[in-house]
Amino acid sequence: MASRLRRLNWIVAIAFTLGGSLFMLGAWVAQVGSGNAPTSASIYLAGGVFFSTGGYSSVMLAINTRAGGEPDSLAGAERWRWWAYEPFSKEWLAAFVLFVGTLAFGISLISAFIEGLSVQRQNRLIWAPDMTGCILFLIAGRIAMNAVRQGGRLLQPRARGWWVAAVNQVGSIFFFIAGLAAFTRPAIDSVVNVDVANWGTFIGAFCFAAGGLIQGLQGPPKGA
Repeated sequence: MASRLRRLNWIVAIAFTLGGSLFMLGAWVAQVGSGNAPTSASIYLAGGVFFSTGGYSSVMLAINTRAGGEPDSLAGAERWRWWAYEPFSKEWLAAFVLFVGTLAFGISLISAFIEGLSVQRQNRLIWAPDMTGCILFLIAGRIAMNAVRQGGRLLQPRARGWWVAAVNQVGSIFFFIAGLAAFTRPAIDSVVNVDVANWGTFIGAFCFAAGGLIQGLQGPPKGA
């Protein structure tokens, strides 16, 4: 079980690192690259697949972690589970909300390939799911920060998992800012601020890629 959890932790780390990196590339292409919308959308969609993979794997990590262990311990449970409903577990709740957020992003990313959408339909099919995902990421980040908090201290740079939660929370804030800036104003058929939308996405994605690297490089957990 312990070896399974170590491998699963690496899957989570790699998935978010690749997902974040692809989102960075998509934002870069949109802002300073070719600016080709289908190319950027395709890159985002590939990144979204990795984000969803990381989200679901995080849920599995939470439900297979030994109850009563350290907040970021991967000490194994006795029976491997693919799914469980544990809303009173902060670790599970944070992972589940994040996973649902990745699915909301997926709806937005797929809808971006639909041609001929009116401004209203763009906002409803692309922007609204995107903002839903951004809000869920913020909520998940807040829950995760509470889950790793020990002794009521906000800053815990020596705690395992704190850096991952903190960096991802910062990334969620930038995703949220980017989402707000990506709203298309119906009156003038113009995005609020393209530069903020692209660079906010780039920085937010960088944070999640960094969080994935930190999770992977922090080494085998105690007891695993």
